[in-house]
Amino acid sequence: MPKINLNKRITNIIARDKKVLLTTTRVPYPFVVDHGSGDYAYDIVGNRFIDFSSFIAVYNLGINANQEIRNAIKAQVDRLMHASFTDYYAELPVRFAEELLQMFPSSYGRVFLSNSGTEANEAALKFAQLFTKRSHVIAFYNSFHGRTKGSLSLTASKTVQREHFGPFANTIHVPFAYCYRCPLKLAYPECGFACVDFIRNQPLKHEINGKEVAAFFVEPIQGEGGYIVPPKDYFKEIKKIAEDYGMLLVADEIQSGYMRTGKFLALDNFGVTADIYTLAKAAGAGLPMGVTVTKKALGDIPAGSHANTFGGNLAAMAGAYASLKYLRRNMRRLETESKSKGRHIIKRLNKMKEDYEIIGDVRGIGMMLAIELVKSKKSKEPAVKEREAVLNEAFMNGLLLLPAGESTIRLIPPITMRLDRIDKGLDILEDAIKKASTLKKA
Repeated sequence: MPKINLNKRITNIIARDKKVLLTTTRVPYPFVVDHGSGDYAYDIVGNRFIDFSSFIAVYNLGINANQEIRNAIKAQVDRLMHASFTDYYAELPVRFAEELLQMFPSSYGRVFLSNSGTEANEAALKFAQLFTKRSHVIAFYNSFHGRTKGSLSLTASKTVQREHFGPFANTIHVPFAYCYRCPLKLAYPECGFACVDFIRNQPLKHEINGKEVAAFFVEPIQGEGGYIVPPKDYFKEIKKIAEDYGMLLVADEIQSGYMRTGKFLALDNFGVTADIYTLAKAAGAGLPMGVTVTKKALGDIPAGSHANTFGGNLAAMAGAYASLKYLRRNMRRLETESKSKGRHIIKRLNKMKEDYEIIGDVRGIGMMLAIELVKSKKSKEPAVKEREAVLNEAFMNGLLLLPAGESTIRLIPPITMRLDRIDKGLDILEDAIKKASTLKKA
């Protein structure tokens, strides 16, 4: 019997939600959250869940952050929550920016503060066009950079995200190195990065002069598009394209940053640096936060060319600053934990892949991991219904998981999650996969 108790209070809230709120993106299971702590999230009737979602990679340091971070937020709330930082000055955002820049090479020196990942990418897009005096940008198919108008022009994950919102000006999309499902039907390394050659030989030869392109936007690991990890040397080739044409390389680290992959910046795993970085999610430690970081050499922007009302919000800054200070003090431990726990999870997932035909691919770096479900390993046909069955079954047995791509499940527990609870979560996942596999064959 399922251990999760679903009662009328849960169904009532969901029904009320559907009456008064515009529809967003919802998981297939009825999770109505109440509170969280450490490795667990709890719903409104007291059901406890191991959280392999970190509430979409926000709680890298534990669900609802930790006491040190919460205390900093509470103290700031009693002083002043909002300071209109883009008009007036305040010390806390400056301290945060100074601390954050210590995580970057000395060539980085400017920070813009906003409220979300999509805002951080909007700022990066505007800054890139301003710095280069160019209008076009390049982004990847399967990418997700946000849903506001500018960042949505970069996003190309699902048609539903863009339908009826166009036209989208000045963005050219190109194939990503999705080697499990190569868009060019080739195999790496034999292909010699044919997808990179495609960029040079097709859009940059027939569609747009590269010297008109302001920026090339990348996710080091594609997130919502399916947790797709390119080969290690891939971004070196992409950076060569950017450098050859004078484009700025913009790294969207909104989901992959803040030690999620064992490095503060996921792009560091590929031996490459960007000209502009965007951060959010874990940066705010649970409060709304967006950050855009630029190289010193790019200079400043004219006063009034970009601003907002709530960027640098003091309550958010208090949480972000305390979180960053904690991260810097514990960086070596967090790096070790992310890598060692990630290896442990990958080992178990690969064993499941051997045992179950439904698992087509296992991928990820550190604790940003995923399995892609398929009808069969030979056909690679996406197992969409089976994924939904796995998500629901796992939920009913106390594990929160999130989908990505067409038939992928992402595994993003807090970096700090205890290993025994990770194993318990993986046991629940495997039982759900086993059950979905049995249903598939029936």
